[in-house]
Amino acid sequence: MTTARLVAAVRSAEAASGVGDPVLMGRAASALAAVVADVLRGRVDGSGAVSGRVYGSRVVLLVGGGSNGGDALLAGALLAGRGAAVTALLAAEHASERALGAFRSAGGRVVAAADASSALVAGALAGADAVVDGLLGAGGRPGLAPSAAALVAAVPPRAPVVAVDLPSGVDPDTGEVPPDGRHVVADATVAFGAAKPALLLPPAAPAAGRVVVAPIGLRLPAPQPGELVVERLGAAAAAALWPVPQGASDKYSRGVVGVVAGGEAYTGAAVLCVGAAVRAGAGMVRYLGPPRPTELVRQRWPEAVPGPGRVQAWVAGPGVDPQDGDQAPAVHRALDAAVEEGLPCLLDAGALPALLERVLDDGPLRAPLLLTPHAGELARLLSALDAEDGGTGPVTREEVAARPLRCARAAAEATGATVLLKGAATLVVAPGGRVRSQADAPAWLASAGAGDVLAGVAGALLAAGLAPLDAGALAAAVHGRAALAASGGGPLHAEVVAAALPGVVAHLLTTGTWP
Repeated sequence: MTTARLVAAVRSAEAASGVGDPVLMGRAASALAAVVADVLRGRVDGSGAVSGRVYGSRVVLLVGGGSNGGDALLAGALLAGRGAAVTALLAAEHASERALGAFRSAGGRVVAAADASSALVAGALAGADAVVDGLLGAGGRPGLAPSAAALVAAVPPRAPVVAVDLPSGVDPDTGEVPPDGRHVVADATVAFGAAKPALLLPPAAPAAGRVVVAPIGLRLPAPQPGELVVERLGAAAAAALWPVPQGASDKYSRGVVGVVAGGEAYTGAAVLCVGAAVRAGAGMVRYLGPPRPTELVRQRWPEAVPGPGRVQAWVAGPGVDPQDGDQAPAVHRALDAAVEEGLPCLLDAGALPALLERVLDDGPLRAPLLLTPHAGELARLLSALDAEDGGTGPVTREEVAARPLRCARAAAEATGATVLLKGAATLVVAPGGRVRSQADAPAWLASAGAGDVLAGVAGALLAAGLAPLDAGALAAAVHGRAALAASGGGPLHAEVVAAALPGVVAHLLTTGTWP
């Protein structure tokens, strides 16, 4: 499990560590130099062969005036000691004198970088085998100054970028990025002591690349009530959470999922959602729907049981038209079961209007609900809630994409439900503030039907007894890994993602690792 903490919490741990800044910077620099060395060794030549090494490599440091710039300089000194040719481009008038002295003593070259087009700066960047981003630290504001932005723009696409603590220009605590898009996009980020939320939260998370958390001897304080803590499930945590049947288990103890999905117009959603629940290990799946999708579900999944009956959790809304006279009553019954009987219920797409109607009447609901909107659906939900409160205007899809954490938290507090906001990095936000963020899927997963499969997986986990936060995060992780396995680097479609689920889960449970 990767856990991200606010900048203030990490600074508090640094102050309480009992060691001075030079010791912490030395530890940070060692960890940073090790990652840069790994990046250099992993370089490939024009033929695709791995031919990298540290000795003789050309490393360029982008150095700001803060502690991240000092960490970059000290790491550069260590790399220079291993035979790399290291150039520091000073983007600020002042840099850490101690770190600068150590860098020069190790044979590093220092260039003032006020002008990115100067021959020295351009030449250094053009020949770089790796670039270290030490422009801004955790105290920096979103965005880059024009001179720093020009340096970043001059980095050649072929040169891997390693960020110090976080990519410069993103908001460290919220993961928001500047509207002008001026921020570093790294191939790897080395975080010291703990990851910062920006490394896990969209929209900044993709800019972090591979995240390496380097322990430097900090003991982080326990989170304060209401303090933002962002978690990401790794393979070990996912394996520990996944429900495994025991010798005395039967189909009811393993969990029965009731599915209200699809309709006469969107029959595929019913087949995909039911199939995903079956393949994710539900003890039984009941399907409620009109004749045509019911017949298709029975043909494809003969083990699914049509019609009402005993269930442990509901999935309602995938592929459902809110105006569908056949499905709308079933959606409302599923929501009623959650609110009045405490049965877990996942509400997707066509079920969100029913939730809105209930919330506008009753306020936040005390029920085990998991909402699974995409950005557009969340924007519509927030707009309707805002209009009821006399707000300033509609929320747009673009606003949700720019401030996903803020929007997901607002929806969770307003509805009382856990909100799973689908995206390249999927957020799962519980009422009260707990946050998970999963980024396990390839971009190819952005395709029709993917959300129906995700809903089926999460429904199976809810029926097995997992809380909405755990069910949502675990479903997002395994769904993403199944997509990765099915893709193999190329296009995929929803059915092959569902088909890959059993193999991914089996590998996870038997090895404790992702396939």
